[in-house]
Amino acid sequence: MGVIRDLRPGERGRVVGFASGDREYRRRLLAMGLTPGVEFQLARVAPLGDPVEIRVRGGALSLRKGEADMLKIERCQDDNEH
Repeated sequence: MGVIRDLRPGERGRVVGFASGDREYRRRLLAMGLTPGVEFQLARVAPLGDPVEIRVRGGALSLRKGEADMLKIERCQDDNEH
């Protein structure tokens, strides 16, 4: 299990849960469609690492570092990898 910062642009991840912390952030992430099990792709990271842009459910989201750090993720394997 990791965090979005573990991914490089173009890599895919899957939300597996949330870190303990601010319930309002968690509620906001859920409202944006970042529910456990959803897959996303890291589109880009700002030069200083804040914010990050992800593509999820056919749209693009920009997340601040604090919001992104609330997500517990796992890296998705590409079909071409073994």
